[in-house]
Amino acid sequence: MIDLDAPIVPWEGIGNIKLYSTIDELKKIVEDKDTRGFEYYENLVRYEIPGKIYLFFNLINRKLFKITALEKYQGALFEQIKMGMHIREVLQIEPSFQYDEFEEVYCSPKGIYIETDAEHNTVQWISVFVKELEQEDFEKGNW
Repeated sequence: MIDLDAPIVPWEGIGNIKLYSTIDELKKIVEDKDTRGFEYYENLVRYEIPGKIYLFFNLINRKLFKITALEKYQGALFEQIKMGMHIREVLQIEPSFQYDEFEEVYCSPKGIYIETDAEHNTVQWISVFVKELEQEDFEKGNW
């Protein structure tokens, strides 16, 4: 069900998995024997498909709010940005990324976070998320 070669699309999804999907809609993935679930914060859960993707759900509304592509993911962001690429190349392709020292990630107002390997400055993870993530009542599931 996860297409590791599918494009990474901001505000939309990764691996042909769509943001705003419910846990029930992705039941086959989250209940797979290789998938691991981790609760973090109150009412938030992350499912890990090792080396491929993380799926983040709000347990109140049961909706997917963030997807993170990991090292085995082969699809590209903006048809060019891939895992392992040096951050200098990323910034030439998409100059909207700014480094957030507190979160230690590159953020774009286009709905993307990129985490880099600290030693080599290469793309380690790419995340897309829902627009409502920054809203005050996000954790209450009011979106």
